[in-house]
Amino acid sequence: MKIKITKIKSKKVVTKTPKKTKKKKILTFREKKIGEIKKKLIAQRKSLLAEAIAALNELPEKTVFPDLGDQASAEIDRNFMLRLRGRERKLLKKIDEALDRIDHGTFGICDKCGQEIDIRRLEARPVTTMCIECKTLQEEEEKLMEV
Repeated sequence: MKIKITKIKSKKVVTKTPKKTKKKKILTFREKKIGEIKKKLIAQRKSLLAEAIAALNELPEKTVFPDLGDQASAEIDRNFMLRLRGRERKLLKKIDEALDRIDHGTFGICDKCGQEIDIRRLEARPVTTMCIECKTLQEEEEKLMEV
């Protein structure tokens, strides 16, 4: 509390000015859950980046083995590691997009129908962009296209 002292004809008058209080926004259950999901996404992103850095340092170089079986095995292992890194890179991109949607207030809104995605689905798959109904419909259409 601030105290302001002024003199009025040799008398002191003390006036108190109230502190400015910050209003705390009351968060809904969904907003709290989205905040928790954001923390999990940030932690997952850090973990993936740390693993990627470690993997790049450990990635086996192309070496020539005298035995063709050893050469093939080493080549398969290397390709497998590179494929994993590619999947992790795609996941990192999806995590960044989800964090961006959280920051812009569009997280948890289905891209197809515009309805809110159920919080349980968001907790299970935080990088999702579609509600379960739209995703199921998309997968059914993909199956029909394959046949």
